Amino acid sequence: MIKKKVYGNTLKERLLAGIRDRLYVFLLAGGEVRGAVINGTRMINEMRANHDLGILETLVLGHAYLGAGLMSAGLKGNDRISLQIECSGPIKGLVVEANAFGEVRGYLKNVHIPVDKPLEDFDLSPFFGIGFITVTKYLEDAKQPFMGRVDLQYGNLAQDLANYYLTSEQIPTAFNLSVRFDSEGKVIGAGGLVLQAMPGARKQTIERVENLVRNLPSIGTIFAEDRTSEEKNPDKQAPAKLVKEVFKSFSPKFLADYRVEFMCHCNEKRICSLLTLLPLEDLKDILEKGPFPVEILCHNCNTPYHFTQADIKQIYEKRFPEN
Repeated sequence: MIKKKVYGNTLKERLLAGIRDRLYVFLLAGGEVRGAVINGTRMINEMRANHDLGILETLVLGHAYLGAGLMSAGLKGNDRISLQIECSGPIKGLVVEANAFGEVRGYLKNVHIPVDKPLEDFDLSPFFGIGFITVTKYLEDAKQPFMGRVDLQYGNLAQDLANYYLTSEQIPTAFNLSVRFDSEGKVIGAGGLVLQAMPGARKQTIERVENLVRNLPSIGTIFAEDRTSEEKNPDKQAPAKLVKEVFKSFSPKFLADYRVEFMCHCNEKRICSLLTLLPLEDLKDILEKGPFPVEILCHNCNTPYHFTQADIKQIYEKRFPEN
C-alpha cells in the first residue's frame, strides 16, 4: 500500500495525529454497559486522499470506517470483521474491513456519487435507497465465518448498525458516528461511539445511557476542537476525556486502548500472484494487446500497481511454460 498523502504537514503534526487516532474500550455502571470510542481524524483524511473522494463520498465511507473500527473492539489475534452494504441508491454499496490491530480499509462501489442539487443537510437516506447491510466476522478459532444480514431501515449507518445488532445478535446497541468538515470542506474531526447493553443490564441504566447518547453533540466537532492531547497524559486524549465527562455518573472503567489506522497490506508481489491466477486466454490477450504498462488498482486502498509487457510475459511463461 502507498499512502498518497500522509496526514500532517510536519513530522510533529504526523506524530501527534498518530497519537490522537486511537480506540478506547470501556465499561459503564459496573459492567452493565460495554462501550468503545474512536478518534479517526487522521484515518479518514488518509482514506479520503487515497480514494480521491469528495465531501459526500468522504462522509459515507468515513462513517463506515469509523463503524467498522468500533466493531473491531472485541476482536483478538488475527480476527477481522467485514461490513458490507448493497443498495439501490447512487451509493450502490460499500465494503469495509477492520482487524484486531486497529487497521481499517475498504471502498465505495460508486466512487463519484451523483448529486442533482445542492445538499440542504447530511441526510444520506436518499443516497442509500433500499438494500442490505451484511456483517461478517472471521474469527481465528472458528471453523467458518459468522455472517448476519438485515435490511437497511434508515439510510443512516449509525442507526442501521444499531438495528443490525438488535435484530441479528439481540444486543441493544447505540452508535454515534461523526465526520466534521470546515468551511473549505476539509475534515477536521472524525470520531464515533458505540454502547451495548450487557446481559442482566437494568432497564433504567439502559434508558439513562440512551438519553445521554441522544443528547451528545457532534463527536467530530468535539475532537476537532480538542487537540491538546499529549502522549504521556492519556487523560487529555479526547476520546477518554469525552467518556469520563459524559458518563461520569456511570463510573467508566477503561479496559484497553490501541491505535487505529487506514492500512492495507497489498503489495506488488500479492497483486502479481493474482495475475498468475488468470486463465491462459486472458493472460495471452493482455500480453498481445496491452495497453502497457498494465495498471491494476487495489480496491481497498486505491493503490496503483504497474506491470510492463516484460512483467506480463514473465508471469505468462512462468505459469504456462509449455506455451
